[in-house]
Amino acid sequence: MAITKKRKAVEAKVDKNKFYSLTEASTLVKDLNCTKFDSSVDVHIRLGVDPKKADQALRGTVSLPHGTGKTKRVLVLCTPDKENEAKAAGADFVGLDEFVQKIESGWTDVDVIIATPSVMPKIGKLGKVLGPRNLMPNPKTGTVTNDVANAVTDVKGGKIAFKVDKAGIIHASVGRISFEPAKLAENIQELINTLVKMKPATAKGTYLKAVSLATTMSPGVPVDTKSVV
Repeated sequence: MAITKKRKAVEAKVDKNKFYSLTEASTLVKDLNCTKFDSSVDVHIRLGVDPKKADQALRGTVSLPHGTGKTKRVLVLCTPDKENEAKAAGADFVGLDEFVQKIESGWTDVDVIIATPSVMPKIGKLGKVLGPRNLMPNPKTGTVTNDVANAVTDVKGGKIAFKVDKAGIIHASVGRISFEPAKLAENIQELINTLVKMKPATAKGTYLKAVSLATTMSPGVPVDTKSVV
């Protein structure tokens, strides 16, 4: 595919031989946006871990101080006694059997699914549908809990889940292009701080190998890892 003049102009703004500080990268990435909508800003973090080893297959959650800029649709699967609590907290969909049936039919029009422990036996069979979409409730990400109100509030307030992929990379959306550079930097730093605290004792060598920022359809901006540790 031929590279457009607009794309060439954007790529020319990034010095491929330079590693930018987090502050510089958060400012530059805003100047690389080439879409007409409020693009997502994503961070890609390569870690020195072996995801094939159970203790190094990192996954967890972090509450971004400035949120993601995206309104998440939340489904709470629970028993009737928890429904009012979930609705009051702002859940978009609340119920159990009807949603289990919809999901079995292929419906996944939500961003996060929260469930109470008591209904997990009914949800287990949905793994084939929810698993590939990273929607399966999991205690490690705080989406299997009896405290559905706090879980919904956290998600709506900017809590995100992350999981290392097969290549040892964490991919996460940390804001929108409309965010101020300082807010983007603070969100990214919070995620990295969380990952550093989670460093497996068995991980050898350099832990934080590479960090890169990019918006939707923009080139990546390499970040100097020394500026974030």
